[in-house]
Amino acid sequence: MFKRILHIDDDEDDHEIFAAALSECCNNVQVISMNSARQALQQLASAEIDPDIIFLDLNMPEMSGQEFLFELQKTEAIKHIPVIVLSTSSHAPTIELAKENGAKDFFTKPEKLEELVNILKKVLN
Repeated sequence: MFKRILHIDDDEDDHEIFAAALSECCNNVQVISMNSARQALQQLASAEIDPDIIFLDLNMPEMSGQEFLFELQKTEAIKHIPVIVLSTSSHAPTIELAKENGAKDFFTKPEKLEELVNILKKVLN
């Protein structure tokens, strides 16, 4: 089971929902929530943070999730970290591009908390 989780999303409400879902499905996990993909990439590259898995939104200012995925794959020391995309998009070409850029899996953000809990159980257990 993954113990250290990095959640990258520019929406504070999504951080709260993610944390609530995690508390329902998983024990003994540490979550680092970040609003900036660029800042997350810098901290990952410098080993300031060392997550077991990353949950990533795509639509963010400054650096998109797609750009983050692309840059992550260029950095040998961190490209092994699995990335799960959680996005409002369900557009097939967007999903395909994310997977081409290194995403391990892609989920459209669910509307209900229990649906997110089920996604997290599937991915983390």
